[in-house]
Amino acid sequence: MTQLNDALEGRLTAEMAAVAEHEGLPAETVREGVAGGRVVIPKNVKRRFAPMGIGEGLFTKVNANIGTSPSHHDLREELRKLKVCVDAGAHAVMDLSIGGDLREIRREILAESPVMVGAVPIYGVAVGLERAGKSIESMSSNELFDEIERQCEEGIDFITVHCGVTRKVLDELAQQPRVLGIVSRGGSLLARWMAANRAENPLFAEYDRLLAIARRYDATLSLGDGLRPGSVLDASDRAQIGELRVLGELRERAYAAGVQVMIEGPGHVPLNQIVESIATEKRLCNGAPFYVLGPLPTDTAAGYDHIAAAIGGAIAAAAGADFLCYVTAAEHLRLPTVEEVREGVVAARIAGHCADIVKLGERALARDRRMSEARAGLDWNGMFANALDGVLARHKRSESEDADRTVCTMCGDLCAIRSFEIYKQSENR
Repeated sequence: MTQLNDALEGRLTAEMAAVAEHEGLPAETVREGVAGGRVVIPKNVKRRFAPMGIGEGLFTKVNANIGTSPSHHDLREELRKLKVCVDAGAHAVMDLSIGGDLREIRREILAESPVMVGAVPIYGVAVGLERAGKSIESMSSNELFDEIERQCEEGIDFITVHCGVTRKVLDELAQQPRVLGIVSRGGSLLARWMAANRAENPLFAEYDRLLAIARRYDATLSLGDGLRPGSVLDASDRAQIGELRVLGELRERAYAAGVQVMIEGPGHVPLNQIVESIATEKRLCNGAPFYVLGPLPTDTAAGYDHIAAAIGGAIAAAAGADFLCYVTAAEHLRLPTVEEVREGVVAARIAGHCADIVKLGERALARDRRMSEARAGLDWNGMFANALDGVLARHKRSESEDADRTVCTMCGDLCAIRSFEIYKQSENR
């Protein structure tokens, strides 16, 4: 029995009740969202943690990608990154490891994580084949589905599966060539396999097999955007929209099977296309939760891509995106450091909160109201408590020459807040 099955049959689960309490909503509202496929609660039946909901009417959630590479793999560092992600307010992490002992890394992350954990199973298959001296082209569909089952059995809460990379969609890509081709690692691996084997994507051809595994563990399918644009010049092209149409159809099949689904989206998208991109997903995928990477509205922010992603993410979430995948300053350059991971999470949370003010009104504004009231009273501890990164705010304040005074070094005794208080006192005499 999945959360979706329970919701459709009118049963309120403990997970739905917990999500409702966190969101400040009636539990029935959450149940209706899950029943309609507009809300998902990614939580594998094997795991125990405080669940979060993703979708319509809920606070925007943030995911942080962590994981190793063949040239840089240190389990202890990944666990430090996990802790930093959680401490910075991430609602989920994804293990994208392709270096070191992948199963040990995944098991340790699952054991230590107090938030939902995602993964991309085809990475494990590709790494295993490479270590055996084989290429992805030699993969069998059984090897792929066995890895999916293994990761779900271990407790992964949501999996990215690039089911929409079909032969027809790849034909559309060939008819409208891109500046930057396929930038999804999973999407490119499947494209290689399909070309070499002259066969359909097994995740699409054997989709019912995938649904059976997901249903068994109540693992949420994150239908991956294998043909997401990697350049703003490629955004909204035939391949991207063609894949999205396929994902919309697959969403309906998953829903009918009682499997929770969210849809992954771009990518690199110019500012003037972001709102329409979100609207298109919601229309083609019947309101399914939308999980976006950024999006990045420029290709030129290398070293500052966390800022570019926050700009695009705020617009996307305000337009209806539900789940923001963070981007770090190291994006496109190297694996992020622990500190860059923290900064990436906070940047995405800022974007999500800005959007929530638009989407949710007073539910989100309450925090800004408390912050503004603390500022009006020069209540520094109140400001730290309501800042999205109170630790950094407190640290910067402690570095001030006026740290032991009510005012700060920006204005000193010419503080506008204090001057306004004096003005009010004079007016009231």
